[in-house]
Amino acid sequence: MALSRRMFLSRATALGCSLAASPLLTPVTLADAPGENRLVVIILRGAMDGLDVLRPVGDPLLASYRPGLVREAEARSLDGFFALHPGLGGLAPLWEAGDLAFAHAVSTPYRNKRSHFDGQDLLEAGTGMDVAKTREGWLNRLLQVMPGVGSETAFAIGRSEMKLMAGRAPVSSWSPDGRIDMSPQARLLLEEVYHDDPLFRDTSVEALEIAESLGLASDDSFGLSSQDLRRAVKAAGKAGDGAVLADFAARRLTETARIAAFSLGGWDTHRNQTRGLNRALGALQDAILTLKAGLGPRWQSTAVVAVTEFGRTARENGTRGTDHGTGGAMIMAGGAVRGGKVYGDWPGLAEAALYGRRDLMPTSDVRAYIAWFMRGMYGLDATTLEQIVFPGLQLGADPGLLA
Repeated sequence: MALSRRMFLSRATALGCSLAASPLLTPVTLADAPGENRLVVIILRGAMDGLDVLRPVGDPLLASYRPGLVREAEARSLDGFFALHPGLGGLAPLWEAGDLAFAHAVSTPYRNKRSHFDGQDLLEAGTGMDVAKTREGWLNRLLQVMPGVGSETAFAIGRSEMKLMAGRAPVSSWSPDGRIDMSPQARLLLEEVYHDDPLFRDTSVEALEIAESLGLASDDSFGLSSQDLRRAVKAAGKAGDGAVLADFAARRLTETARIAAFSLGGWDTHRNQTRGLNRALGALQDAILTLKAGLGPRWQSTAVVAVTEFGRTARENGTRGTDHGTGGAMIMAGGAVRGGKVYGDWPGLAEAALYGRRDLMPTSDVRAYIAWFMRGMYGLDATTLEQIVFPGLQLGADPGLLA
């Protein structure tokens, strides 16, 4: 069946999806640096719901906004106001040991459009809303200004470029066996399949069968047969495993690498959020615990920062999920972190206090937290951080993140 581009797009749109939340995006980047401090950045692609992961149960409006989500499972109280989603219950010992912390009501400077692609580009570029003018990522700019970093000290592993590492600092690339080269049309098909489907391991094959029944997966113009696409899905699921990525990063961090970054997908929870978020949180928890186990005594000099492109709406939607929002939460772990604390200024959930009367209002810049880790761990001065690594950032007062 020959399909026009218009027909393909109209039919694929019916599946309702976005490659930005796809598990195909699983590169790992690492860099050498002087000293013993280690920084790991985990990008949570798909917009993690910070209001569910770190629930402000002390705010009575939460239960009224989210009657279907809040009663699904018991969260673990952290400080009497915030409670931890049960999907991260395995990290409770880190909280008790002072190795786990959170920052709430955070965001990048991105506002209003709520596009995964634009939001992730801006998060990785580390700039303000002028991201379109910036071809470099903040990790690459860090390498350019950090003393003691030589050439060819960073490399990327994965199936796609990570904007975080783009820039003038030399980067070597390697991809594991089983790389899947798909045509633009096939990638677009997977984009449409994945957007609202964080449970890709269970349901993407079914979605592909639907696509095939529509004539979308059998046309030669896609470059892959429906069987090839199913293989791509299975390989993507394996590549996206948090423990596998973290184990590789940990092994390199015990050698010469001091900075690592990788992505975890599955956070776009428009429907059936309880199930989808549990799975995504399980992968994140596995990644953090794998890093801790793999680093051994080096965990004490390590900071792990998990960030996402934006948060989700304060109210649940009609499909027991949440839609794209603004303010969210970030997760910090490691022996170098001053844990057992939720950082940030809580704005409240009153409708007048919400951003656009729908989203959690951001009260701090996620870049500032990352910058303070860089300042404390690598000795970068405020001017370099505000003007070069994160252009346009106002660093603000030291939140005291380091133990």
